[in-house]
Formats: sequence, structure tokens, C-alpha cells
Amino acid sequence: MENKPVYKRVLLKLSGEALAGEKGFGLDFDVIRSVCAVIKEVTAMGVEVGIVIGGGNFWRGVKDGGGKMERSRADHMGMLATVMNCLAVADVLEQMEVPVRVQTAIEMSRIAEPYIRLRADKHLRHGRVVIFGCGTGNPFFSTDTAAVLRAAEINADAILLAKNIDGVYSADPRKDPSAVKYDAISYDDVLAQHLAVMDTTATSLSMDNKIPVILFALKDPENIKRVVMGEKIGTIVE
Repeated sequence: MENKPVYKRVLLKLSGEALAGEKGFGLDFDVIRSVCAVIKEVTAMGVEVGIVIGGGNFWRGVKDGGGKMERSRADHMGMLATVMNCLAVADVLEQMEVPVRVQTAIEMSRIAEPYIRLRADKHLRHGRVVIFGCGTGNPFFSTDTAAVLRAAEINADAILLAKNIDGVYSADPRKDPSAVKYDAISYDDVLAQHLAVMDTTATSLSMDNKIPVILFALKDPENIKRVVMGEKIGTIVE
């Protein structure tokens, strides 16, 4: 393990479910504080951190609205859910004296800055954490796709995919005990084998832009720091 970070700028993707902790719904501030404490450590080392957060702890457009609502409107509700998560994480970071800005893909000027790429870049260069809300701002796109899009726009060195699973497996390890965990895998293999790393749109976008994705378990938030320091944990997709 190296003594200095291997990445200068990263895009951290947090799932909404991860922020809910054991409850599975809403916000678990103990979990959020433990994640924010590691983000503070990482930024103190000079790493520039952008964050995209999902909204599944409150609402998932496809799942919760499926068949009962028009898809675009259900997705817009999901975008609002992400903003609640962004504000919660921003507040905890501020309590820890970490400078932070929330930018949203859909303008809500009383709550957050509108997403402007150059402004986000400037914030990052000045050591501020930037949290991107509302996904891409468009229905039919996941927050995983938003994470890859923002990573490409801010020229992130890597996408850190913090999930509730510790890597990419050949099958669902909860259903198939013989599932094998990969240390590294190519985008082509992920797409060909239909592995649930990210949805296909997000995977294709990261492949086209040659951004490595490192998937690891958020259960131990210190994993964020380990990945940034170059420790081989989880699975790298490149």
C-alpha cells in the first residue's frame, strides 16, 4: 500500500440504500457520519471528491412507480429523493468542517446551486466536496449513469462504486453459493455476461470514456480510503 493517494480526483457513488443502514428506509445518521468521516480524511490528503447519491432509501422510480404511475413522473420523484440524501450528507460534512457544495441537475435555486460543469470543477480545485443531485436530470436514466456522466465531465480518475456487495461476482452470491468473485474484469465481459455492476447504459458510457470503476462494499467506510490509496479491494472494471 502506497503512502500517498493514487487518484487525484474521484467520483464516489453512494447508493441511497447504503445511507439507510440496517433499517433499509430513510436515513441512518450513524452510517452517514462514518462515511463522511472517511471523506474528510480523503480530502485532507488532497484528493478532490465529487459524489453522486441514489434515492432508493426513499423512492425508486421504476420499482415504486412501476405500472402505477407514468414513468417520467415516477423518475422525477426519484430525483427529489436524491436531493434529500444530498442535503443530509452535505449537512454532516459541514458539521465536520468539510467545505461542500450541492449542485442539482434540475434547478432549485433556494436549496442548491444549479449544476454547472465549470463551477463544479472550480469547487473541486479549491478543495470543496461537490455533491451532485437529481441524477442526470432526465427520466429513464439511473443514478449510476449520472455518476459516470459526472465523472466524465469533471475528468475524474476513477469511479468509486460503494455498494452493499463487496465486488463483482459471476452470479448473485446470495442465490448461488458457487458464484466466483472477480478481482478485475473488462467492460466487455460485464456487458456480455449481463453482470449487475451498473445498468448497461452506465457501463457503456464508462467503457466509451475509459473511466475505471472500482466496486466495493460500503459496509466498512474505510474501504473508500483504501481504494483511493491503491489497495486492491473489491473489483476493478476497466
